[in-house]
Amino acid sequence: MALAAVATLAIGLAAACGDGGTADTATGTGQGGFTVPRLAAHRSLGAGEGRVNLVAWAGYAEDGSNDKTADWVHPFEKATGCKVATKVAGTSDEMVTLMRTGEYDAVSASGDASLRLIASGTVAPVNTSLVPNYADVFPGLKLKPWNSVNGVPYGIPHGRGANLLMWRSDKVRPAPDSWGAVFDANSPYKGRITAYDSPIYIADAALYLMSARPDLGIRNPYALDRRQFDAAVALLKTQRGLVGEYWSDYTKEVQAFKSGDSVLGTTWQVIANLAKAEKAPVKVTLPREGSTGWSDTWMVAAKAEHPNCAYRWLNWIVSPKANAQVAEWFGEAPANAKACRLTSDKRFCATFHATDETYFSKVHFWTTPIAQCLDGRTDVRCVDYSRWTQAWTTIKG
Repeated sequence: MALAAVATLAIGLAAACGDGGTADTATGTGQGGFTVPRLAAHRSLGAGEGRVNLVAWAGYAEDGSNDKTADWVHPFEKATGCKVATKVAGTSDEMVTLMRTGEYDAVSASGDASLRLIASGTVAPVNTSLVPNYADVFPGLKLKPWNSVNGVPYGIPHGRGANLLMWRSDKVRPAPDSWGAVFDANSPYKGRITAYDSPIYIADAALYLMSARPDLGIRNPYALDRRQFDAAVALLKTQRGLVGEYWSDYTKEVQAFKSGDSVLGTTWQVIANLAKAEKAPVKVTLPREGSTGWSDTWMVAAKAEHPNCAYRWLNWIVSPKANAQVAEWFGEAPANAKACRLTSDKRFCATFHATDETYFSKVHFWTTPIAQCLDGRTDVRCVDYSRWTQAWTTIKG
């Protein structure tokens, strides 16, 4: 099992979702008034170039080398003649840097990296008619603010997941149902609380403040004006005294909960599953305030050297069988609705809420904060992600 952490910097683009599908060209301005580079989507699928170079999260392009039962790369190579070369990235920032070298054809970008790639002209719109399996992708994943601009799709959704609250059921009582459990300055679990190690975690504090401090008027945890941002940072600085360890490596969080060094904090469903498999008495919940989460998108480089193989990969990785395999391996809800019939664990999609749009309506998916407020406000400026990264350094001390 392999996962990856996410960190990022700022961009100057606001993306808009809308109705529509395939478009050959995206241009003009996004929802927030930012210029979108004029780039054409691939028009037709030609012969494969024999190779495709990918930037991906660990676990997204498995070839059997980590586990012989996890291999959806070699079947792709056999079926298409496109040899896969994968560069595993550890952070969203690394993904953006790698894609800007021009050496890679496609990337599995999270929402906090995808907008930067669009704004810089590093990736092009996608022609969804060249990806037949796109038709079976859950509607709740299509044409979202992190993977489209003005109704033009910039990628093919891969999967999604929520950031959950996990606790040791033998140590933490009563069972928590609110993020307030990790932000309580008087917590009896001081030193054994854990939090996600990334500037994007500021959004988790903002999410909690949406209900805990309604006077702040936060409507979107990624759209924070100066007053709202300062309140979230202040909350996280208080929490710093409670945190025993910030995590980005999922294996370390599993071990921390297994040993009891951590008893309460943010997690992913797959981490909880692994901890339980190692006999750690843990439970998880989607707190009453909702949560943040991720939705990853396969995007094609604007100057891809192997565009035909890249499009074949996009179609393959969201095909029912391959999408079921990668979802189970990584630990997330698949993007293809038909994948749920092909998972080895027949309860997998229920566990990961794959078909539960009500559940995911409570999840605020990672989106890059920009100066143009993403909640539609025009009378104030919001704090962009470059300042989020600076603040995160001061929060951790």
